Amino acid sequence: MTIWNPMEDLVSLRDAMSRLLEESVVRPAGLRRGEPAALRLPLDAYETDEALVIVASMPGVNPDDVEITLEEDRLTIKGVFPPRLENVDYLISELPAGMPFARVLRVNTPVEADKAEASFKDGLLTLTLPKAQAARPKVIKVK
Repeated sequence: MTIWNPMEDLVSLRDAMSRLLEESVVRPAGLRRGEPAALRLPLDAYETDEALVIVASMPGVNPDDVEITLEEDRLTIKGVFPPRLENVDYLISELPAGMPFARVLRVNTPVEADKAEASFKDGLLTLTLPKAQAARPKVIKVK
C-alpha cells in the first residue's frame, strides 16, 4: 500500500508543462525554421580575474563533432549527441541520443579570442576565454 501525495503530482505536472512549452516554443538562437529542434546544452559559466570559463556537459559526444565559434560577442557551441545503441531493449531511456544540441551565449566582457582554449575530459567541455587586458582588474597600491 502506498500513500498518495497530491503535491508530488502537481510538481510533476508543472515540470512536464514547462518541458513541453520549452521544447515546442523556445528555439535556441542560431537555429532557423526547418532545421531539427536542438536541445539546449546544459552548462556552467564562471569568471576569474584572468578569464571567462564555460563548462558544458556532453556525455558520449566525440570532441571532433563539436563546433565552437566566437563572433564578436556571440559564443556558439553546437554538436550532436551520439545515437542510441541498436539491438538493445531499453528499460529506461532518458539520455539524449541522436539529437543536435546548441547553445548561444552573449559574451559581455572583451576577450582575446585568438588565445581561447578548449579541452574535453570525461564528457565535459571546458572552454577558457582569456579576458582582454582592458577588462582585467587593476590593483592600485596606496602610497
